[in-house]
Amino acid sequence: MSSEANAGKALVVDIGGESFARIPLRTRVVMPGDDLDAFVQEYAASALRPDDILFVTEKIVAITQGRSYPIDSIQPRKLAFFLSKYVTRTPYGIGLGMPETMEMALRECGTLRILFAAGVSAITKAFGRKGDFYRIAGDKARAIDGPTNGTIPPYNKAVVLGPEKPNEVAARLKSLLGGQAEVAVVDINDLGGNILGSTMDKAAEKRLVAILKDNPLGQGHQSTPLGIIRAA
Repeated sequence: MSSEANAGKALVVDIGGESFARIPLRTRVVMPGDDLDAFVQEYAASALRPDDILFVTEKIVAITQGRSYPIDSIQPRKLAFFLSKYVTRTPYGIGLGMPETMEMALRECGTLRILFAAGVSAITKAFGRKGDFYRIAGDKARAIDGPTNGTIPPYNKAVVLGPEKPNEVAARLKSLLGGQAEVAVVDINDLGGNILGSTMDKAAEKRLVAILKDNPLGQGHQSTPLGIIRAA
């Protein structure tokens, strides 16, 4: 296990006059069929101190829930091909900008919701407003991860959906760890962050997003799907 900061990421940040250490935990690659509880116990239990916050990336939660799909197992419908052409791609991830990820969004969120989100987004983009698609489509659409060149194999050829019941997952992990730390399931990337589920109140979640704003775990080959927040 390693707790060194990822390249280019500060280990300590100041938020609201307080300093917080962000400690990434380096692990092996999580695979479908792995037990999340055993994985977290193996890599995080001995590193935690009372009053820490353990944050867990949504991707490993989803993978252990069987929500990772090889690209070649997904058969996109014509609508997915059409809609994916209008998604803005960024250097930080493909999002729904490929037919396979868009197909999974249609399945996860429902065709009507995705069509409504796309329609509203097309109108508001004409007026210079961005982000309405994901605001309407919701967290399930936002949490879908597509393959990128920087993703650790085998997930460089897979689509990973968002996790199911993240609040329940966070509560279970907190209990598993003896209640010594709060737990959050997070969707953090280089464009921003979102707390999908946690054992904290909304104010603490908002502060956690600010602490993780610069994505200290990285999103490529770092192999750091767990991290600890600790008052510095």
